[in-house]
Amino acid sequence: MARMFINGQQADAASGETIEVRNPANGQLVDTVPKASAEDVDRAVEAAHRAFRGWADASPHSRAQLLYKAGNMIRQHIDEIAGLLTAEQGKTLRESQIEADRLAENFDFYAGLTNALRGEYVKLNEPDKYGMVIKRPLGVCGAIVPWNFPLTLMANKICPALAVGNTVVVKPASTTPLSTIRCIELINQAGLPEGVLNVITGPGGSTGEALIRHPKVRKIGFTGETGTGKRVMELAAQTVKRVTLELGGSDPCIVCDDADIDAAASAVSVGRVFNCGQACLAIKRLYVFESVYDEFVEKLLGRAGRLKVGPGTAEGVRMGPMHTSGGRQGIEDFVADAVDRGAKVIFGGQRPDGAEYESGNFYLPTVLVDVPDDARVWHEETFGPVLPIARVNDLDEAIGKANDSPYGLGSSIWTRDVAKARNGMDRLEAGYTWVNALQVAHDELPFGGTKESGYGKEHGLEVLDYYTEGKSIVVAGV
Repeated sequence: MARMFINGQQADAASGETIEVRNPANGQLVDTVPKASAEDVDRAVEAAHRAFRGWADASPHSRAQLLYKAGNMIRQHIDEIAGLLTAEQGKTLRESQIEADRLAENFDFYAGLTNALRGEYVKLNEPDKYGMVIKRPLGVCGAIVPWNFPLTLMANKICPALAVGNTVVVKPASTTPLSTIRCIELINQAGLPEGVLNVITGPGGSTGEALIRHPKVRKIGFTGETGTGKRVMELAAQTVKRVTLELGGSDPCIVCDDADIDAAASAVSVGRVFNCGQACLAIKRLYVFESVYDEFVEKLLGRAGRLKVGPGTAEGVRMGPMHTSGGRQGIEDFVADAVDRGAKVIFGGQRPDGAEYESGNFYLPTVLVDVPDDARVWHEETFGPVLPIARVNDLDEAIGKANDSPYGLGSSIWTRDVAKARNGMDRLEAGYTWVNALQVAHDELPFGGTKESGYGKEHGLEVLDYYTEGKSIVVAGV
């Protein structure tokens, strides 16, 4: 059994209860983990609270050295971590390796920013006094991480938090705790003081809520679906905790009449099926100018036809199973709704045939056309490999349709025209817009959504503001 990690030691749940972790590709048991109660959450938070002062008082240089070592520890165990991640989550080994490497890169990036905090000197009206503004770490931070990218989305929270002197308690999704536990063990082996970084495992409705409610937790970083994010915000408000929320998305992509069609088709195919389409930044709605529509769809279908679906460990597989059977059923419901309203399936739209697929949560990449405006795929988040395509006459129509959503996480536009690109940058209602580029979030740039896609920022220098607080100082007589 994999165990939690509290105060520098492996730990079981006080109750002795456990949770099973199963492989999405075959339904087989991978391992079990403890089912933490409020008592276990309290143990982890108290350990982090005790460790806070010493970690906050450590020099930026010493924190940076430990974060660099942590990144190196992850790199030395990439294959082991990737194997665990594929077994519990379902993504391909290649995707798992990329994710583990991104965790290491995030440690490197924020190790380089441990001394980036800056204060201010302020002249006051009284000549014998002056003012200062300093920035301090918050204290114990909770990181609640989803199942789709458990390592990179954990990195977005723990790396900046640790860099500026906070301590952290991580709660991974109940279905993907194994790679997280192993990574936190390795990070601690890099030399972190006991209690600085802890991990607890259990359901969001009990373990997660106990972490959010705990009075000694001063910040919650959460990634997940919008409904749950609203619940997190509600609970955090009861003790006036800080929150950052990275929530759902229904990201639009616009392909203009002057776009590089080959490049756009390649990016769209990757952007829709990476991690079996289970990504908040996946392209979920596609708007193509009428004059290039047929050419674009032909090229997109050609790429879809070359995608091999299967277990993430199999040779040549480009898309693994969906994470849960419930998630697959949800996608099937979306497709059925669209077809019932008059849409046409021109690729996929079903589970793959063959005995090798019967025990897993497999679904073919799916392309829908002639999708009516009232279909659910246009208005709700489709967390799976389904892509609706609409014809548009011009950029105004495309942007209008793109913005007709409660979400505003990511967006993209393909054009060689500077004016069209600027138009998209300015008017697309999203926290991130890619122009002629694959949907990759960069550590150097702040990342966060608008509307119901979230609150606050991760990545970049900006994230440090969400893990520190400003304090005003008045100095007299010295």
